[in-house]
Amino acid sequence: MNLTRNPALIDQLAASYALGTLRGGARRRFEELARTHATVRAAALIWQGRMASVTELQAQQAPSAAVWKRIENLVQADKQARAMQAARQAPVAAGSVAGWWASLGLWRGASAAGAMAAVVAVVTGLNFNTQLNGQVRELNARLAATPEIRYVAVLADDKAAPAVLVTYDPKHSQLQLKHVGQFHPGPDKSLQLWALPQSGGPKSLGVLGEGTVIRLPAPSGEVNNVPALALSLERLGGVPAGSGPSGPVLFKGALLQTAL
Repeated sequence: MNLTRNPALIDQLAASYALGTLRGGARRRFEELARTHATVRAAALIWQGRMASVTELQAQQAPSAAVWKRIENLVQADKQARAMQAARQAPVAAGSVAGWWASLGLWRGASAAGAMAAVVAVVTGLNFNTQLNGQVRELNARLAATPEIRYVAVLADDKAAPAVLVTYDPKHSQLQLKHVGQFHPGPDKSLQLWALPQSGGPKSLGVLGEGTVIRLPAPSGEVNNVPALALSLERLGGVPAGSGPSGPVLFKGALLQTAL
């Protein structure tokens, strides 16, 4: 079976590799395959990035004292409502019209307690709904900020050593480049990213700045159906738009569409 022709299986193995559940000989074979195939290498890097981002999620928090107090109020309100219901349904003994159950003060007190319990329940419900709505809005904001990876490329040197992982997010029209090698352009040089279309010359997608992770704006039309990307070493600030690379092309790789 040719594993490189089965993207779904590659994705499963990459996820298991990042989680640490792929062990023994299977893990060693996957690592060997990743060294020689850019597609497998890219899937492994993507899943490792996803697992690393899990640590950014907020830690679980214990409920506050106010939450427990609201729960206690709800329980007490339910008990009082049940007691009142049972009292109404109990049979009335002969001659007891003026007795304990007919006490006007008792029913006034019970009514007041029931009304107070209802108010507490309403306020508690409103507070809970407000808190829940806030959590929903926060989750929606996180989902909106989560990138959608449509394309991926591993840019490597002429010895197939990976240097930069490139992903494209069409939802935010953004390229993200992450250094995975040890190359540094130097203080008077810059790395410039190029799209290598099927026809025509290279087209600049931007100049890489400082940092391990670089983000470049890119409309979908500049990335869709581009078969490969390349990085050239240029003078500081890169070459002007409309011209091709003037320095050596150090890294390149196929731009692959992915369903990850």
